[in-house]
Amino acid sequence: MKRREFITLLGGAAASSAAWPLAARAQQAMPVIGYLDQRSAEATADRLRGFHRGLKESGFVEGENVAIIYRWGEGRTESLPELAADLVRRKVTVIASTGGIPSTVAAKDATTTVPIVFTIPDDPVRIGFVSSLARPDRNLTGINFLNSEIVARRMEFLRDLVPTVTRIAVLVNPANL
Repeated sequence: MKRREFITLLGGAAASSAAWPLAARAQQAMPVIGYLDQRSAEATADRLRGFHRGLKESGFVEGENVAIIYRWGEGRTESLPELAADLVRRKVTVIASTGGIPSTVAAKDATTTVPIVFTIPDDPVRIGFVSSLARPDRNLTGINFLNSEIVARRMEFLRDLVPTVTRIAVLVNPANL
């Protein structure tokens, strides 16, 4: 499998078998995904459905040929380091860090060997998760939503559309990191 297929695990597919530790493959009848999120299962229900759908499209069905261990921060970011460490102790094959930057930091601090696939709203090179977007050099890879660059472009577009505008209101959810 290729890196792109590995990344799609988080967007909804499977991890590259070449990236799975040999010891984990030898000890486990099926791969185990550690799912780490700073929010609750209820708060991420739509995203979780998409995750399962993507896994299924790639031939992975929970309980049939892949196991998933869920760890939810329930909004308490201070609990994430212990949740990530628990996933590592359970010898998961890969950690899907879907809770943004805090979850990914916790997973990164917990292991340098277990592959981590993340989704974050910022530049992973700037944050220090990877050295390059083209070739992540550690056990981290993932999907980023470069919202900050897009916001500036949207404001330029709005100014072109309505040049007389003098005030803009923006609604932001600070809990959605």
